[in-house]
Amino acid sequence: MSSGTVLVTGGAGYIGSHCCKLLAAEGFEPVTYDNLFRGHRELVKWGPFVEGDIRDRDLLEKTIRRYRPAAVMHFAALSYVGESVENPGLYHSVNVGGSEVLLRAMTACKVKQVVFSSTCATYGMPESMPIDEQHPQQPVNPYGVTKLAVEQAIGKWSAETNGSSVMLRYFNAAGADPELETGEWHEPETHLIPLALAAADGQGPGLTIFGDDYPTPDGTCIRDYIHVTDLVQAHLLAMRTDAPAGESQAYNLGNGEGFSVRQVVDAVEQVTGKAVPVSNGARREGDPASLVGSSARARRDLGWQPRFDDLGSIIATAWGWYQQQGASSQ
Repeated sequence: MSSGTVLVTGGAGYIGSHCCKLLAAEGFEPVTYDNLFRGHRELVKWGPFVEGDIRDRDLLEKTIRRYRPAAVMHFAALSYVGESVENPGLYHSVNVGGSEVLLRAMTACKVKQVVFSSTCATYGMPESMPIDEQHPQQPVNPYGVTKLAVEQAIGKWSAETNGSSVMLRYFNAAGADPELETGEWHEPETHLIPLALAAADGQGPGLTIFGDDYPTPDGTCIRDYIHVTDLVQAHLLAMRTDAPAGESQAYNLGNGEGFSVRQVVDAVEQVTGKAVPVSNGARREGDPASLVGSSARARRDLGWQPRFDDLGSIIATAWGWYQQQGASSQ
């Protein structure tokens, strides 16, 4: 697939908006479908916009019949782990129920290809590292449970409809569009890098490090960070790959290298030239000491090669976006 229309559910969100920009740059017409509950209308810049809920089958079918997409990139979901623990029913309704509605609408409109935004949270607590696609999927929170359920639903859909599907399991998405046309914009913000940038800028009470007694070199959790631009490049490659009809493929997306919370704080201080005020808090229940993924399969099968493979360059783009947003709000 080298051109045409692509339906991007959740296209007004962090990763979805970056994907829309890339699709437009590559000659596709991205159609954003988003209810703006967590997305932002200001981030829809590269194609038509339809405001709607992922559980609204009538509107989904109307949208698909109007724009006739050749493929769907499915980002629409709720994605806060803590919120999923507090309200698992909502997460099941939106993430699982909404995805099932989307698949039925695709079937009715004869759309045969989907690339799904999944997560390493489907693996649960790591049994070995780096985590590859053969690692047991035993999620430990409702968010991960819903994402695994969607993977299973999409796999069943592929087999029943002779469709083509790819699951992309992210590790920690980070950074911003280098041209600063879109970036990370969560309300509330829970991700480490933007929180550390805000703390360095004197916003809020400072950064809390949850646990400093893990079995890691500096005692803080280690995570695998991947630049959002590299992440969406993998979506394009996945859409263009000749995935077998009737089958579902899965790929991990990460850098294959982990950085501790303290390493992230140090890098933020280096990029910004400002100190990050930190305090130590208790461990959060369910936080593994280390999560690092193997992306060897994506590199081999999709030809994927991350460009932003060092922590400093990832944080530099996030800092540029943070500064621009601060300037635009004054």
